[in-house]
Amino acid sequence: MVTAVRHLGPNWYASVMGTAVVGTAGAALPLPLPGLRTACTAAWALALALLVTLLAARALHWSHHRDQARAHLADPATAPFYGCLAMALVSVGGGALTLGPAWLGGSAALALGAVLFGVGTAVGLWVAVAVPYLMAVRHRVEPQQATPVWLLPLVAPMVSAAVGPLLVPHLPPGQARATLLFGCVGLFGLSLCGTLLMLPLVFARLVTAGPLPLALTPTLFLVLGPLGQSTTAAGMFADVAPLALPHARDGWFTLPAVLYGVPVMGFALLWLGLATAHVARARRQGMGFAMTWWAFTFPVGTCVTGAASLARHTGLAVFDGLAVLLYGVLVAAWVTAAAHTARGVLSGRLLAAPRPGPPAPRPVTARTTSGAVR
Repeated sequence: MVTAVRHLGPNWYASVMGTAVVGTAGAALPLPLPGLRTACTAAWALALALLVTLLAARALHWSHHRDQARAHLADPATAPFYGCLAMALVSVGGGALTLGPAWLGGSAALALGAVLFGVGTAVGLWVAVAVPYLMAVRHRVEPQQATPVWLLPLVAPMVSAAVGPLLVPHLPPGQARATLLFGCVGLFGLSLCGTLLMLPLVFARLVTAGPLPLALTPTLFLVLGPLGQSTTAAGMFADVAPLALPHARDGWFTLPAVLYGVPVMGFALLWLGLATAHVARARRQGMGFAMTWWAFTFPVGTCVTGAASLARHTGLAVFDGLAVLLYGVLVAAWVTAAAHTARGVLSGRLLAAPRPGPPAPRPVTARTTSGAVR
């Protein structure tokens, strides 16, 4: 077991995020389907089990393979994936608050959700500072090496911003509720501004240096994460503002949530089309499975919750339909990624040492393509 986890990187937390969002996004759908809530709760429970397993495996990794763990932090292609750890903790915590009471009871689910939110938010803030610092001081990167993976450390606080409002009703009225709400607004701004700084680098690299390497092409879907999650967060602010700010005027947060969310969702759909076209091209050229395929799950799930939020605040059926359609895409992507991952783990190929890259590779290419299943 100790040897098997030597090459287990932080990118594996993406499987936890992708599984958790199947549950939380399904719970947000406007579909009164029998058994849907139970299936969503089962998906959340699976995500919780995966999180516990990966935390234990990564603890073994750090205790027995510290050299490899330090190499991950020193690698500009791997270090950004530490954002996945924060998002895995917070997304499972959000599921505990929305789906956990049915199985754990209200008090236990609240405690679990609060702990995971607090720890995940702290990790997310650390990663949002530490990884860009390492990229500037220790890593040696060039503009043509930019990929959507660079967004991961900056998106983590946005996930906290979207989940934190779920805790507002459980706090005492007054200062505590208002502090948490505006703290989440601060996380929203931190993540949004960071994304606005980084995304132009990613897009510029795409249009000036050509398509991403085949195994990295699915990471284009990561751009959907900050778009869908910020729309979700803005809607959550509007939902809990009356509880946290009882003297605020009606619509204080609702109108901004709609005016922000609708154009951002429009851009998300534009990017979804662009990313899908790139993936189709890469698939025709022989793109095989890699752990980057989990990028098809969580970012799409954030667009599901974002569309569902817009449906609540606008009353427009078109957003309900969009949420349902995107959820179908999410489930199909999760089934595909989970099946390939299970097959790769059972065969040992996903846990094997990375294959050497092609001659004169870019650092971001060689490391991220490791673990591909041929």
